[in-house]
Amino acid sequence: MRAPNGADTIAAIASPPGPAERGIVRISGPAARFCLGQLFQAEAGELSGERGLWSGRVDDGRGTQPALVVWMPAPRSFTREDVAELHVPGHPALLNAVLTAVLRTGVRLARPGEFTRRAFENGRIDLSQAEGLLAFVEAAQEAECRAGARLLDGGLARRVAHLRAGLEDLAALCEASLDFDEADTQDVATDELLGLARDRTQELAAALGWEVARQPPGVAPRVQLFGAPNAGKSSLFNALAAGAGCSSAAIVNPLAGTTRDSLHALLALGGGREVLLADAPGLEPGSGVADVRAQELAADARRSADLVLWVVDARRGVVADELDRERQFLTRPTPVVLVWNQTDRVDAVELGARGAWMLRWSLAGRVELALAPGQAAQGLEALRGAILNVLFGAGESETPSAGLARELFVRHRRSLEEAAQALASASQALAAGQALDLCAEELRDVVRALDGIFGRTLPEDLLDRIFARFCLGK
Repeated sequence: MRAPNGADTIAAIASPPGPAERGIVRISGPAARFCLGQLFQAEAGELSGERGLWSGRVDDGRGTQPALVVWMPAPRSFTREDVAELHVPGHPALLNAVLTAVLRTGVRLARPGEFTRRAFENGRIDLSQAEGLLAFVEAAQEAECRAGARLLDGGLARRVAHLRAGLEDLAALCEASLDFDEADTQDVATDELLGLARDRTQELAAALGWEVARQPPGVAPRVQLFGAPNAGKSSLFNALAAGAGCSSAAIVNPLAGTTRDSLHALLALGGGREVLLADAPGLEPGSGVADVRAQELAADARRSADLVLWVVDARRGVVADELDRERQFLTRPTPVVLVWNQTDRVDAVELGARGAWMLRWSLAGRVELALAPGQAAQGLEALRGAILNVLFGAGESETPSAGLARELFVRHRRSLEEAAQALASASQALAAGQALDLCAEELRDVVRALDGIFGRTLPEDLLDRIFARFCLGK
């Protein structure tokens, strides 16, 4: 049956396949109430228009069978349409008979994921929550289930919605500032706008950090950089992450302790293999609260890593006792690849010369590296090969759920990183004193990148592919 406004009504079996004590036939759309009127007879009285639960019998075309009806009128339902669920005995033959009877009333069989798609299109959930539901349903492990549940609960959506609102306000402030006398207020306005842009940048980094932390194990192995300050971790991070779309570049500075926050980049190693590379503060913290907290976060990152790249300045190779103490921080039985860095320096010690004391350590690999500014990097391909060999050498294949979770993670990460790049460009334009209307347009680009997470800017064919991965009844 088709409603007067042209919207159709859909139905499908919503319970898992196979025999069970109960099964569910779900109906959604303007004709749901009509369908119940044709097939269901309540034990006492008529179904009211209010939300509720009724017991009775349903006519499946061959006879009647006991049924419970859950009635959820619009808009207080998952799809924000009239929704009815028929809970009947869970034998597949009985369920199919009820569904066939429902379809005879003019209701259409739902396509895979169509209930969730209607919830998305009617504003009940955004695309990230829909993807969370998909990941939750298809999870094969508890960690994957929890990661999907965090999306479904709206964790990313809340963060991005707050950030998006702040960016809209910032863009509006840029446009409003055009009305002021530039000679009187421009300097003050620019300082204020730059401060707001910095706040939005921090919020964007926090959203990306939340999404990375949500990533379940098995989606992409985590590779953690580790080592003393100024060992070259940040330079290595930038070299590996070049072209990988990382959230931001690591700051390289001769002063120790430059890195305070964790940075992440997804690296493609060929053959469809990817790893999540993370840079964190070096050892030897200062005495401040921020230094101590940074070290705690770095220790947590090392404990959760699938592989540690221990970056050592080759000029320190002569101090074996220092490296012994450094090695003690890697207490978890995680594979460790030693990266003998800065071998191009004139005072560098050859890796082979220190092999005797390194035999005491259980290392998964050793790579020599040279990343001198302005010169071609040496050893990067060997390092990539070592990572690939340690993490994927056995050639194990990933599970379908891991592939799905990775796809969702990559899509969200790209949207957040595109937004970060656009916001960095807008901030540079503001600092350079460019026209505020141009800055406002660049801020709108940030908003458009974030809208990809909500699904507001995705083409129909991509939405079709996303929702087609759902099973019938979802």
